[in-house]
Amino acid sequence: MTFYLDIEFTMLRVISNSIERYHQRSAPAFIIGFFRILYGLIALQEICFLFFFRHLIFDPIPFIDVEFPMIPLFLGLWGLVAAAVMTGYRSQQAIIANYIFWIVFVNFTPMHRDFDGGFDLFMIGVGFFLIFMPIGRSLSLDNLVHKLQFKYQDKPQLPTTTNALSLLLPVLVCLGFLYLDSAVHKVFAPHWLNGLGGWLPSSMPYYISVLDLSWLLNSEITQKSIGYLILVFQFSFIFLFFRRRFRPIFLFVGAGLHFGITISFNIYPFGLGMLAVYSLMVPFSWWQTLGNFFSHATPQLNVYYDGDCPLCNRTAMIINHFDIFNGVSFKDLQNHAESVSELKSYSQESLLNDLYAVDLQGKVYSGVDTYIQIGLTMRYLMLPALCLRLPVVYQIANKVYARIAKNRERISCDDSCLPAKLITKAYPVDLYTRIFEQYASKKPKQFKFRLTKIFMVLVILQLNSSVHYGFLYRFYDLKQLNNPIATQVLGLSNSILMLSTTFLGITPHALYLHDHFEGYDDLLAITYLDANGKEQWLPFVNQQGRMLAPNWGRVHSMWANIAVTPNINANRLEKFIMKVSAFWGTKIGLNLNQAHFIIKHKRITLPAQWQPNLREANLSGKWQDVGTAIWENKQFKIDLTKLWEVIDKTDSYNKVLK
Repeated sequence: MTFYLDIEFTMLRVISNSIERYHQRSAPAFIIGFFRILYGLIALQEICFLFFFRHLIFDPIPFIDVEFPMIPLFLGLWGLVAAAVMTGYRSQQAIIANYIFWIVFVNFTPMHRDFDGGFDLFMIGVGFFLIFMPIGRSLSLDNLVHKLQFKYQDKPQLPTTTNALSLLLPVLVCLGFLYLDSAVHKVFAPHWLNGLGGWLPSSMPYYISVLDLSWLLNSEITQKSIGYLILVFQFSFIFLFFRRRFRPIFLFVGAGLHFGITISFNIYPFGLGMLAVYSLMVPFSWWQTLGNFFSHATPQLNVYYDGDCPLCNRTAMIINHFDIFNGVSFKDLQNHAESVSELKSYSQESLLNDLYAVDLQGKVYSGVDTYIQIGLTMRYLMLPALCLRLPVVYQIANKVYARIAKNRERISCDDSCLPAKLITKAYPVDLYTRIFEQYASKKPKQFKFRLTKIFMVLVILQLNSSVHYGFLYRFYDLKQLNNPIATQVLGLSNSILMLSTTFLGITPHALYLHDHFEGYDDLLAITYLDANGKEQWLPFVNQQGRMLAPNWGRVHSMWANIAVTPNINANRLEKFIMKVSAFWGTKIGLNLNQAHFIIKHKRITLPAQWQPNLREANLSGKWQDVGTAIWENKQFKIDLTKLWEVIDKTDSYNKVLK
């Protein structure tokens, strides 16, 4: 007993010392700001996806039986929240609201049951960590809102660093735990042990994108090398990624693998979500080198403004905030006008009534031309700046600018312009500041050990999931266990799993294993008869058997993982044929009072051993008609009798009812 206690104490001490070491190491907050933008962008595109497919996903019968009429409103609110996360506006409140929205939509709508996107729980887990990260310290509107309380020349120096622990923990849990759990499941999959874990789904028409990678799939050595590389990578990631000498290796291998998933499979949201987290692994010195390469060594444009004008101060502050390459320098006319020879020919009145800029060649710009030069100097606004030069646009912009400048002249600067009077709000204090800075500085030892305990709880929650699904379900028939103690333990494990999955996104990652592909030799597609009685392919599954854009992500999961599987369930298949035909039929203008659909079938092969040209063979098979689906007066009728005969002539209905 003493031996085990010593081991436990030693382990806790090692973890707590590591936490202390990384907490004391500083890191640029820019990395977390960039990560926040990527996360918000991925969330926003998924919300747009949900809005487009809202009738397919949320309606029991698309466009006919609308069960959730408020879905567009809540998706719109969620979209605003995701946009706030991406732009860093009220960052703390926005990320908490986004976390709640994701939990509610996943657990209280058909998203989780029928339309699992494959990355919802991952986004929940990452969102949980973002709540405790300094996401508003860099590249955020929160910083701009705070600085706008000051005059430009008195703008405050806001914190620009964080600690390395805030970057390490999300990678360790969201990637490290996921990879290790996934690797455990892969050990029990024959095609993964044969090195074909990446090759097999890449030869399945339902899963592949439009990109033809046959040249890569037809190399057995390359495919097996990639398959074994994935196994080694996933097993070793959690133990080595945080070491400096190994980090670039894991960064390039992991990012390369997930980039490959993004472009080669139609589950791109999962690939993009994982790639976003890899931004936290980029070495700090690389970010600095990249910044030095793109940033200007010295300002390329000096802009002169009226320091006593509130609007001019705000303009200077806003442009300076978004000038990430440091190309524009603002100078107060009250202090610098006399020292600039290029501006001596202008009267003091004209200088104060306009915005003037001088480039390195001494050329003077004013009005709209100043903003054009600012856009060109900032680089990423070059296209809008060039558009302002277009003949008609330029004249309109000059008129708008003149009107604003005229109104600006009526604004006088009184005591409200002074910094002491302007300051009304302190810099927002987020949870990261409260916990990782204020609390940690007051009680460093207590902070270190409490964070160690929280980390150990996360480890236990992940072990509960991995052992529960990775071992117990594989080696024991849990439904037939008569041991009351085992029953109680399993009940407790299930309860913990429900909570950890719902709120932390901890879930088994047994993806694309042998039990998924074994016997998966049937593909189904849907066609329809147009007004002339001619057969047309529904924009869902094409003649090759590929799922067409935008039917990717969670819609792909519905069809390829639930409706059509190695063991097809009749009720599920009929339900999803009904939903797909109603949704896409309405989208392409068919009248559901009288619409005729044809169900097509073709055979494919997904062997556990490598075969050349398997992708081409699976894409080029012939289709045959195996059923009909008819809408009459918005009532659905389906006949799949021939399908069951084709799937298995000897034991079709037993297979269907499994």
